Amino acid sequence: MRLVTSGRARRAAAAVAGVVVWAGLLGGLSGCTADGGSPVEVALPGKPRSPEEAIRITPEDNAKAVPADGPLSVSVPEGRLERVVVTKVEDAQEEKVPGTIAPDGLSWSPDAEHGKLALAAKYTVDAVAVDGHDRRQARHTTFTTYVPEERFIGYFKPENRSTVGTGMIVSFRFSKSIKNRADVERAVSVTAKPAVEVSGHWFGGDRLDFRPKEYWKPGTEVTVAIRLRDVEGAPGSYGIQDKTVRFTVGRHQVSTVDAEEHTMTVRRDGEVLSTLPVTAGSPKSPTYNGKMVVTEMFDVTRMNGATVGFTAEDGKGEYDIPDVPHAVRLTSSGTFLHGNYWAHPSTFGSANTSHGCVGLRDDKGGGSDTPAGWFFDRTLVGDVVEVVNSEDKTVAPDNGLGGWNMSWVHWIAGSAIA
Repeated sequence: MRLVTSGRARRAAAAVAGVVVWAGLLGGLSGCTADGGSPVEVALPGKPRSPEEAIRITPEDNAKAVPADGPLSVSVPEGRLERVVVTKVEDAQEEKVPGTIAPDGLSWSPDAEHGKLALAAKYTVDAVAVDGHDRRQARHTTFTTYVPEERFIGYFKPENRSTVGTGMIVSFRFSKSIKNRADVERAVSVTAKPAVEVSGHWFGGDRLDFRPKEYWKPGTEVTVAIRLRDVEGAPGSYGIQDKTVRFTVGRHQVSTVDAEEHTMTVRRDGEVLSTLPVTAGSPKSPTYNGKMVVTEMFDVTRMNGATVGFTAEDGKGEYDIPDVPHAVRLTSSGTFLHGNYWAHPSTFGSANTSHGCVGLRDDKGGGSDTPAGWFFDRTLVGDVVEVVNSEDKTVAPDNGLGGWNMSWVHWIAGSAIA
């Protein structure tokens, strides 16, 4: 009897035979030898690498105290990187680290502006790569960065979202003495809209002020970007602040105190609002000359002479007034422009009797319709009060916000990056 097979059956039989032959070849490579000897193990081409070999990550997994300059990188010896995700975990907040895979696919690196690592943070790295035989590998690692023992912060003026006078100077007082002044100054950016040149000036190692060449223009919007976090201000001491502060410049008001004439002329946007009678510092304790900027305002405050060096023979202050009304601070050394209810009304406009402050007539408790009350209600932090014709010297540029008494040439000479 003749067996007839179809074309499909013949093809199936050929396929089976092929499988049998390929199995025999594999057996000849990795099974027993023909004479029954020991098996021979042969490494097949394209054997996959371990994840650590296939995807190389720096810093190594579980690394501790990694410095800010890392380095941070991901690479493969062959094939290509398909995906890299680096995440910073800091203060319970997660943030992706921007980076780029090289055109050849063999490496990943963080973008230039994100090259430095945050200190006291945990990082995770997740990478997927494809090797030369199109096999995917994945790797996950973690590391933590160095935790500094010393930190510093900058206390600054003015307050966020405030409206200030045109004489406002942005001032930082640091909690630690700064050695790397250029690095710290670069980490603080003061910009204005409309744009104007702004420069920093260092007063010693712990104070940095910023101002433009001339008073700010009314309506200017100022942005202070504070990027001090992880900036090394001194060996082993790192900043902790990363925030943005904005303030607006209000109208332009400058009040001129003529100590010789016993008057104060208040000008706003070029027009005279009023000329008020005052009493300035006595010949024994004259008021500073020069431009001073309002830094604080108090409806009422206590003034004790002992706190600013005016003491009597018994060691007590030459004066101690617990309820000075409408007090406007002009210097850090204690110069105020304030209400005065204890002097005879005839004193104002005719004599200088204070210990260095400028006094305006007022009522006990602070009157709303008195000269002091009138001026207080029309004053902003950042307004300028300039004293002329006094017998004292010009106020020092670092006494309060006295930087306007310094020429622009001398001001920018005090910058660490100019």
